[in-house]
Amino acid sequence: MDGNGIDEGKVEDGFPHEEEEDDDVNKNKKGAGYEMSVEQIFERRQVPPWRKQLTMRAFGVSFLLSILFSFIVMKLNLTTGIIPSLNVSAGLLGFFFVKSWTKLLQKSGLLRQPFTRQENTVIQTCVVASSGIAFSGGFGSYLFGMSERIAKHSGDNGGFKNPSLGWIIGFLFVVSFLGLFSVVPLRKIMIIDFKLTYPSGTATAHLINSFHTPQGAKLAKKQVKTLGKFFSFSFLWGFFQWFFTAGEDCGFASFPTFGLEAYEYKFFFDFSTTYVGVGMICPYIINISVLLGGIISWGLMWPLIEERKGDWYPAGLSPSNMHGLQGYKVFIAIAMILGDGLYNFIKVLTRTLIGLFYQLRGRQALPIANQHSPDTSEKLSYDDQRRTQLFLKDRIPTWFSIAGYVTIASISTIVLPHIFHELKWYYVLVIYIFAPALAFCNAYGAGLTDWSLASTYGKLAIFTIGAWAGSNGGVLAGLIACGVMMNIVSTASDLMQDFKTGYLTLASPRSMFVSQVIGTAMGCIVSPCVFWLFYKAFDDLGLPESQYPAPFATVYRNMSILGVQGFSALPKECLLLCYAFFGAAILINFTKDILGKKWGSFVPLPMAMAIPFYLGPYFAIDMCVGSLILFMWQKLNREKADAFAAAVASGLICGDGIWTLPSSILALLGVQPPICMKFLSRATNTRVDKFLNPQS
Repeated sequence: MDGNGIDEGKVEDGFPHEEEEDDDVNKNKKGAGYEMSVEQIFERRQVPPWRKQLTMRAFGVSFLLSILFSFIVMKLNLTTGIIPSLNVSAGLLGFFFVKSWTKLLQKSGLLRQPFTRQENTVIQTCVVASSGIAFSGGFGSYLFGMSERIAKHSGDNGGFKNPSLGWIIGFLFVVSFLGLFSVVPLRKIMIIDFKLTYPSGTATAHLINSFHTPQGAKLAKKQVKTLGKFFSFSFLWGFFQWFFTAGEDCGFASFPTFGLEAYEYKFFFDFSTTYVGVGMICPYIINISVLLGGIISWGLMWPLIEERKGDWYPAGLSPSNMHGLQGYKVFIAIAMILGDGLYNFIKVLTRTLIGLFYQLRGRQALPIANQHSPDTSEKLSYDDQRRTQLFLKDRIPTWFSIAGYVTIASISTIVLPHIFHELKWYYVLVIYIFAPALAFCNAYGAGLTDWSLASTYGKLAIFTIGAWAGSNGGVLAGLIACGVMMNIVSTASDLMQDFKTGYLTLASPRSMFVSQVIGTAMGCIVSPCVFWLFYKAFDDLGLPESQYPAPFATVYRNMSILGVQGFSALPKECLLLCYAFFGAAILINFTKDILGKKWGSFVPLPMAMAIPFYLGPYFAIDMCVGSLILFMWQKLNREKADAFAAAVASGLICGDGIWTLPSSILALLGVQPPICMKFLSRATNTRVDKFLNPQS
């Protein structure tokens, strides 16, 4: 969650005859017992001005990739809500597309501007910003949770607002840019003065730096070929699976791998290349945690609670009724999510405050963006000197950030109550007063821990605004407030990660900011359109047994109900179980931290354990298969596995993710798969038994 080298070649990116010179320098210095640093390797290259880092080809490639990644993130949002980091895939594919384009132009003699690592950083930033809206836009959580479909499924009469392309795009445009302006004045403090790590941003920068060396470029080509092979396989496998799903509970996705009894409790392998790929990217402990949560819930708890039917809840309720077994599934999962979120919120906030205390201990006041760093150039390495010099060169005026925030906040405060009548203007104003401080905390915490708590801040808004509004539209008001808060704090931490990447690749802060703004604008249009395609193509979107159950939409809706109605919304004995699992989540996290990195890495994660409580463990089996493949590959050839595992996983995820585009279009056109292949259903078993034993 989550290189160095020499120039790429004599003529490949427009810098003739530099490879031999750099090679000689590198050999001489290494022969003298000196290893060149990253910026010494790249020092012969001229860093383009910030405007030339923003090219039309970069944004053209970014737009195409943003569509691809929006489909992937949307599918993950609407199935399980587990979304791995796609930064590596974005950087790799951006490098491949532009590098192929520049080679073609170079052969025809039309290449005017070489492809640089700064332009590669712009592409990666733009793509991640755009596809990030597919997550922070709430299409699988708070936004879809407002719909009538989820309201009916939750048994709630607290109002609804059905999705519409117009108001969704308008809503995203007025809330998605505030986080960018809220932390821009703090870029120097976070990156240079506090020297925060931002592990994901640092890893992405090293990846991009390595791509633009001969060794890295060769490896990148091999990685792209591998990605392409598995992309093709995954796409074709998606088509093959679709061909046999003409009815319900048919096709390979309904294969009773461990028998019919286990299948009824969702223990089966559904042949999803997406989650096999996700399992290869996610750490082992996440996959084990998800499987453990599935075993505890669907293997033990739900069968036991079903035996209390007629005592704890009425026997005649439908399976989706929140006052029956479904209520236990949803609210116990919510309790674990809240316990995990509260613990990590307090932990990260504490680390943030302690870190700030030590950072500011020797200073009279908090430094501001336009001050010079107190470190003298003699204390800095060559790389740090060069990076700091260029990072501070293209400054973004503080007045511009403040004016942008105030302007957009004013427009948003006026517009949002017109889109959502339940959200009063003073609710919005209070959020925007506190949002910059929370955005700073989230960005600082992400720099220390690589953990964005955007969803936790969103849940905080659900309960505070929902309780404030009360029964008079409080459910919808809480969900909308969640969306406003999530967008601000999420984009703030994303931007600071990108500033760290830009700092390490010598990309200008201005180009990073512009790229983030353009990427966010793309996402505000692309993501709603992708969601709208899903929404129109699948009539059962959001229902528990559907192909796209959107589990967090139900979870967020019921959080808002809980915030308004209190514990009266819970079934019998559910509150006691919620207390137990809330406390268990805190205890597990505390134990994990006490044991330290070595032994704590074997302790499961409560947030991951909670997801299958509602959905079932079938996708956990897919993820564990991905983990097993990676584990065996690393045992056989660790070097090759480390180099190509991310490319294989990305190919599996991208191929299956992009297959949702033609499958959605076919569904919109009314084209149904031709065959329904049943695998050992009970009806099939009965027919087989009668055929084999006609007298029985």
